[in-house]
Amino acid sequence: MNRFIIADASKCIGCRTCEVACVVSHQENQDCASLTPETFLPRIHVIKGVNVSTATLCRQCEDAPCANVCPNGAISRDKGFVHVMQERCIGCKTCVVACPYGAMEVVVRPVVRNSGAGLNVRAKKPKPTSAICVTTVRPVRPVWPLARRTPSSAWTAISLNS
Repeated sequence: MNRFIIADASKCIGCRTCEVACVVSHQENQDCASLTPETFLPRIHVIKGVNVSTATLCRQCEDAPCANVCPNGAISRDKGFVHVMQERCIGCKTCVVACPYGAMEVVVRPVVRNSGAGLNVRAKKPKPTSAICVTTVRPVRPVWPLARRTPSSAWTAISLNS
């Protein structure tokens, strides 16, 4: 079974530490000092909301749809992990369409981030919350429970017998 990272939205504080750790772990020298706006391309993305934050990331699918549709072979599986070879990517975005989790992203030019612009800068250093963990099994219950759906009055008013 594949290993993948799972994020618990109830513990995420939106500090983006997981983004930095992701970028550093995918670099050759694994050094934070060598990061530039051009090389800061995380494969995990924090989505911040008003009341909740969470991370979107690759689930390392057994039969990865993104790898299956890539016309140039830029996405492959090696030792149980999905790897993206940036130098082979032609930017067609078929992997973006194929990914069922919305985790794929094609960056055609580096995103320039101004220092602190758009980030929720805190006065104190955030405490670790263990929102991210590595797992090899699927969770027994959903991490993000779906709200119970109730039929709306608009649907009950519609009749197929006109």
